[in-house]
Amino acid sequence: MHIRFYIVPLALSALLLSGAGCWRAADKAPDQAEQAATRLQADLAAAEKLDLSNSDLTKVPAYVFGQFRLTELNLSHNRLIGALPAEIRQLTKLQVLDVSGNLMTGVPAEIGQLSELRRLDLSNNRLTGLPQELGDLKNLEELDLSGNSVSENDLAIISSLLPKTVKIIR
Repeated sequence: MHIRFYIVPLALSALLLSGAGCWRAADKAPDQAEQAATRLQADLAAAEKLDLSNSDLTKVPAYVFGQFRLTELNLSHNRLIGALPAEIRQLTKLQVLDVSGNLMTGVPAEIGQLSELRRLDLSNNRLTGLPQELGDLKNLEELDLSGNSVSENDLAIISSLLPKTVKIIR
């Protein structure tokens, strides 16, 4: 199931409307709004793919880290700064993570706990250093670092720890 980011505002709108007295015209309407909001929340919780690309985000919304079924997360082409939050480690089923085209300057060591990760796109950010824990990603198939000024020393250490089959794009 693929959920686009606009589901959350719809769910929140339904919740707000149900409690704001906007449904007084019909007795059943509040129940229907609450049921719709509950269904939307359940759909989001069951989502395996979440696309928040091109959303003008400056930080990752907190609700993302509660989506334990996610296998793909696209945060590309936003305005994310600093490093991904350490809570990224909670997305243990994540196989694809795309944070390309942001303003990130760091990657947390906790990213090494994403043991199912197969594709990691960190391209076109402002990265200069990388955590050695990237070397713990034994299922990684592709690591895109293009458009960054990554330390050659960091890259050499990480490369030596990763399986030889990993395609590293610089």
